[in-house]
Amino acid sequence: MLRFKAWYLVAMVLVPLTVSAKDLHVVATVHPVNLIVQELVEGAGQSETLLPAGSSPHDYALRPSDVEKLKAADLVVWVGPELESFLTKILTGQENALSLTSQETISFRDYEGHEDHDDHESHESHESHDSHEGHEHHHDGIDPHLWLGPDQAIQAAKVISAALIELDPLNRAQYEANLSRFTASVHETVQNLKEQLQPVRHNGYYVFHDAYGYFEETFGLNNLGHFTVSPDRRPGAKTLIAIRNTLKKSQVQCIFREPQFSPAVINSVTNGSDIKIGTLDPMATDIASGQGGYVRFLQELGRSFAECLK
Repeated sequence: MLRFKAWYLVAMVLVPLTVSAKDLHVVATVHPVNLIVQELVEGAGQSETLLPAGSSPHDYALRPSDVEKLKAADLVVWVGPELESFLTKILTGQENALSLTSQETISFRDYEGHEDHDDHESHESHESHDSHEGHEHHHDGIDPHLWLGPDQAIQAAKVISAALIELDPLNRAQYEANLSRFTASVHETVQNLKEQLQPVRHNGYYVFHDAYGYFEETFGLNNLGHFTVSPDRRPGAKTLIAIRNTLKKSQVQCIFREPQFSPAVINSVTNGSDIKIGTLDPMATDIASGQGGYVRFLQELGRSFAECLK
């Protein structure tokens, strides 16, 4: 009888430990969002990125193994149908899916209309609509590139942290501490970047696609325009002519390309000019996972702007 009581007491102690020993498993769809998530789950869970490094949500094709990852996750953090339209059918209505663009506590910017109307006409000679089904990037509403805005990243972190606490209340203190540390590190980085970018903030530049509005508004940068609203649409003739005319007026200090997409269009416009070509990587391809990953991403963006605009 004493042996049974002893076993029973040991079992009662071990049961809670066994339940809480399972780390929360979070899947973030894109790497820069996972840079935020991994900071929040530190010490209480694990996170991974759905899309492979170097890929873009604008043209990604979902694989069977991806579907299995999404189903197995305790929480899936995705930006929303405005960015990952290929996930709309599989994630809409799922209890384990958190869409950031549906959160009222995140301050999104609106795209200022569709400036590239001629893009549709030049897009591979009117390719059929079906050839783009599942890959259309919505560019006539909110700007989904929220991770490029430090304030929006913090707002998203608060939403994600609340979801983690709801799923795993035993680790509330850990999640709250992680959020506090993340917020402080972002605020400090923003102040440093403002000082770094102040000397070049009035220098004009073009970007490959309209993704950097949050970052530009935060640091008061002088974006003269973009080649395309969305990478899945080729820039039209009117857009390219306007850019060439601006280049002739010597108003442009730099043109930024993106490593996920061919630089052919940018090269054709800048051919014969002395305009500097820089690189901006909105997908944080070369930023390693781990503590401080998101602020390293911000710092790398700041460095890219500062070097090309000086």
